[in-house]
Amino acid sequence: MILDRFRLDGRVALVTGAGKGIGRGIALGFAEAGADVVLAARTPEDLEETARGVRARRREALVVPTDVTRTEALERLVAAARERFDRIDVLVNNAGGTGPRAGLATSERYFEAALRFNVTQAFLLTRMVVPVMVETAGEGAVVNVSSRASDMVQTAFVAYAAGKAALNMMTRNLAAEFAPKVRVNAISVGGVATEALDVVLTNDALRQQFEANTPMGRPGEVEDIAAAALYLASPASAWVTGKIVQVDGGCESPAIAVPTPPL
Repeated sequence: MILDRFRLDGRVALVTGAGKGIGRGIALGFAEAGADVVLAARTPEDLEETARGVRARRREALVVPTDVTRTEALERLVAAARERFDRIDVLVNNAGGTGPRAGLATSERYFEAALRFNVTQAFLLTRMVVPVMVETAGEGAVVNVSSRASDMVQTAFVAYAAGKAALNMMTRNLAAEFAPKVRVNAISVGGVATEALDVVLTNDALRQQFEANTPMGRPGEVEDIAAAALYLASPASAWVTGKIVQVDGGCESPAIAVPTPPL
């Protein structure tokens, strides 16, 4: 049956940024589809909450507190996953994010930190995990969580946008190198109702503006992104690689703009 192709039974998925928001939603969605899940993020309490949800779906959860910006922490994460499950089938590079800052107020350190958090760590973890996928499972899938900021001009997000644009190109390049054994795709996410969007969604005027500028008339839900991630991680997308899938409520321009000082 066609729905069977969306199952992840017998597979192990490693999800970064799994403590809350989109990462938690993806982890729970994968567990519901049959996967055991390795959960990585900085805050142990958040990870334990996600782990409870995974176990409530009768799947195994391994909690590995991880600062993804530290290479040695990524190495420990991969070692822990392999020791516990002896395989990795799916990697979701979800950790990332950089707040708004006007271009002239963006320091060298801030810009480089944004690149590290939004693309470098994802590259390093992918480079570590892909050989394990091939050795232990024979194949695999990588799903990178990107942003529409990567291809829409949006004031005050030069550092974040640069990082996510690089993540998109990394996705396409590695997909060509790793095919056909490992597929690599990305989700280009629009405005989703997580903590990052609270400043907009808790302000009536800003929320109305956001919804009016979004063709679907609402912010995204975590489950909207989790469903796309499940498609890209599962055999349902077996003939899909190197693609950036936009899940954004239909936006072709920013739903809301952050003002920056004039020159």
